[in-house]
Parts: sequence; structure tokens; C-alpha cells
Amino acid sequence: MALPLDWPADPRDDEFLIGSSNQRAVQQLERWSTWPVMAVVVTGPRKSGRSLLARIFAAKTGGGLIDDAERQNETAIFHAWNRAQEDRRPVVIVADAPPPDWSIKLPDLRSRLTASPTIRIGDPDEALMRALFERQFLRRGLDARPELIQWLVVRVERTHVALLRAVDVLDQVVLESHKRLSIPLARATLEDAGLIPGRAPESMENP
Repeated sequence: MALPLDWPADPRDDEFLIGSSNQRAVQQLERWSTWPVMAVVVTGPRKSGRSLLARIFAAKTGGGLIDDAERQNETAIFHAWNRAQEDRRPVVIVADAPPPDWSIKLPDLRSRLTASPTIRIGDPDEALMRALFERQFLRRGLDARPELIQWLVVRVERTHVALLRAVDVLDQVVLESHKRLSIPLARATLEDAGLIPGRAPESMENP
């Protein structure tokens, strides 16, 4: 089951939902005092909550945060890494890929990031997909019945980006059509948007 992470966060942030795809990452962050260095690299797919988790961690520990690290100044990251060691306050570095796959030009930074633990968040499992659908529909004020949510979990690609795109297009069609959110409406809308495969013609389904 997906559960709220019991860490203090910015009041503007949603709770971070835990599933099998991110539970290990949470556990590794909770054991930050055992890290070999006071820095960690957090990677994972876009929209996976990696930045939110990093903000919660920084708020809890009083540490630092560098988001979208590949697009930040390497010298600034280098100094932040060194400062974290001096102050014994951890810095969490959020990136698309771990240092071996991340082209780092500054040799001293490359060696430091290689020595830092790397934590990865994966794609959501079925339970987390269900919880995320429920939260997204609730946030938008859409009445999504449990049977619809289960139907979506089975059919929508199991990624955070695909989930949010599905909710976006369903929100839009309900707003424009003033229809109730239902499985037939979801099927037609998501097939048209290319977010789920279309059904085969009846003659092919029942030869």
C-alpha cells in the first residue's frame, strides 16, 4: 500500500506516497548518517516525486538541495559538495541519470559524485499507480469510481508521465463535454490520445 511519508515538508507540497518503486530510496535517505560522505545523488524518471522527496529530506535534515543537477554550474555543485562535508550537513543532488551516465567535465566533481551514494526511484507499481490516480482525480474534483481507477491502472502505461497525461486529457474532456467520468468515456478519450491501444475491430476479436 502507498503510505504518506511522515517527514515535515513544505505546506504547499503534497504528501509523498510510498510504494515498492521508491521505498528503498526513502529507507536509504533515512539512514543518511551512515553514508560514506555527506552527499547523495537521487535519480529517477520525470514526475516521479524525486524533487519532492529531496525537498522533504532537506527540510528534515537541514541539509542542502541541488535540483536538475545536469543543468547547474559544476563549480557550484563542487563547492556545495565540499561544504556539506565540512558542515556535516548532507546535500541531496537530483539528476536524470547517475554520474557514470552524466557527462561531467570537472574532474574533481566527477570523482566526488562517483564516491557519493546513488539512490534511484523507479516507475510506479500497481498499488502506487492506484493511489496516484486517486489523488490526482481528487485534486481536480473529478468523481472517479474505484472500478474506473482499476481499469486505468491495468491499461495506462506504468509511468508517472503517462499517468499525469491520462488525468490531464480526462480532466479536459469532462470540462468540455460536461459528461460524467466513466469507463466508456475514458476508453474513447485515451484511445484517441494514443495513451492506450485501440481495440481491434470486432471481426478480428471474434474470428
